[in-house]
Amino acid sequence: MGRAPPLRYQNRAFPPSTGAGMSAVDGLFTPPLPSNEPVLGYAAGSPERAVLQAELSRMGSEVVEIPCLVGGQEVYTGITVDVTNPCDHRHVLARAHVATPELVGHAIDTAVKAQQDWAALPWQERAAVFLRAADLLSGPWRARINASTMLCQGKTSHQAEIDAACELADFWRFNVAYAAGILADQPGSNPGMWNRLDHRPLEGFVFAVTPFNFTSIALNLPTAPALMGNVAIWKPSTTQLLSAWEGMQLLRAAGLPDGVIAFLPGHGADVGDPVMGDPRLAGLHFTGSTATFRHMWRRIADNLDQYRTYPRIVGETGGKDFIIAHESAGDSDADLDRLAVAIARGGFEYQGQKCSAASRIYMPDSIWPAVRDRVLAIMSQLRMGDVRDFGNFLGPVIDERAFRKHEEYLRLAHDSAHVLAGGEADGTTGWFVQPTLAQVDDPNHRLMQEEIFGPVLSAWVYPAARYEDALEHVDNTSPYALTGAVFARDRYAVQTAMGRLRHAAGNFYVNDKPTGAVVGQQPFGGARASGTNDKAGSPLNLLRWVSPRTIKETLAGPTDWRYPFLDQP
Repeated sequence: MGRAPPLRYQNRAFPPSTGAGMSAVDGLFTPPLPSNEPVLGYAAGSPERAVLQAELSRMGSEVVEIPCLVGGQEVYTGITVDVTNPCDHRHVLARAHVATPELVGHAIDTAVKAQQDWAALPWQERAAVFLRAADLLSGPWRARINASTMLCQGKTSHQAEIDAACELADFWRFNVAYAAGILADQPGSNPGMWNRLDHRPLEGFVFAVTPFNFTSIALNLPTAPALMGNVAIWKPSTTQLLSAWEGMQLLRAAGLPDGVIAFLPGHGADVGDPVMGDPRLAGLHFTGSTATFRHMWRRIADNLDQYRTYPRIVGETGGKDFIIAHESAGDSDADLDRLAVAIARGGFEYQGQKCSAASRIYMPDSIWPAVRDRVLAIMSQLRMGDVRDFGNFLGPVIDERAFRKHEEYLRLAHDSAHVLAGGEADGTTGWFVQPTLAQVDDPNHRLMQEEIFGPVLSAWVYPAARYEDALEHVDNTSPYALTGAVFARDRYAVQTAMGRLRHAAGNFYVNDKPTGAVVGQQPFGGARASGTNDKAGSPLNLLRWVSPRTIKETLAGPTDWRYPFLDQP
């Protein structure tokens, strides 16, 4: 981190929006029907692979200078942090200028002022910005966003594609359709009156705090409230800043007006303290650790008396996601193969750095040997290395802090469990942690309770006749309730799990891995220590960013104050 001369500002040549002279456009507009963005395969020899490799080469050969962005001005504070490639931590991808508390205050003032015009803009005009952003993303910006995600976050081409290209485009397109449905939800009216609902944006600004692991989440958290007429102060994760900045540039290219989203890289307290101390804070949109979310909630509670309105608090946090199998999941070799593939993919894709990644598995003793051998056979074939090598299934964990944490869990596994595969880590060049499978004797072992957020998967084997006891352990061992899966051919076993584990997972899968939620199909979110379960990728989330006003208009009011009951016989 270094210091430089005073702030440098770079202005964009866009005139301020005053609303003056805008032509009225009338109509009950229906947005395009959304559909999920097709996932490209990046097979050898495919056009998309060649384009992506060229973009990886170009982007990997330069060092980007990332500013703060406030009101359309690129602000270079001179206080910088390096953004590095986790596959090669000596490789600097970008130098980011971090926000000062003074700049945060200026950003809030600018955003609140910008909301006047943005909220007054007809909803379909706001929607058009994000529909255009989605088409730019799925077209000319696809390789650029994917490459930045691969280099900055250590994702393979497939993991970048399903996240940064497909899920993000889905968020923007489906959110527009959901917004149209929300606005169309109007009350009935009796004769002589007209009742309406005005779906107002919140009074103030939304603070969007986003994680490193999903580019789609990072861009959705500030833009979902913005679609509904809000403005956002966006603090992206430092380890995700390259793809975050590319995403911000994409939004500008799509026509997002200046000031609607302030882009503020920075250290937690430097940004968070002035934001949560401002009386105009109207909402928190958060994805990250449970500990950080609880800390921010407490800070908001401490400041509650000074806020103009009660802030909306929306958070998706940790997970200790499970797979439990019933013995009927081993009725055939194909069933066993499906279970083993789900365990390997669910636990080790993107190095286990998904909120939804399988982290604890419960296997009946009657099928465990067959499942174990299949999983170990798969693990022996999983290549790990630089994600620019398309033959690698796993890349690195995100940074040294995560790497050291995973080393501690590997030591714990060696000391108090049975390491069946993996168990080693090498941080010489990149932050590489081997995919690890450990078997524990105690269902309450720390490896079965604590969020690891890495490629460390723990298994507990239970007596096949004690299936319901195993379900009890699934439900009560961990404080989290994000995702989970049950594998069984026996429908009674499936139904029993769905009932006993009703509150153990916000996203529950039957005969499938607990990862891979798709916008428009499986709205995502969990409860307990996993968050507020406001379901990103659904109308439920967007409803958190509006404050409805009821309007009753009487068309022909009474002219006499008397009621009929006052008449005398």
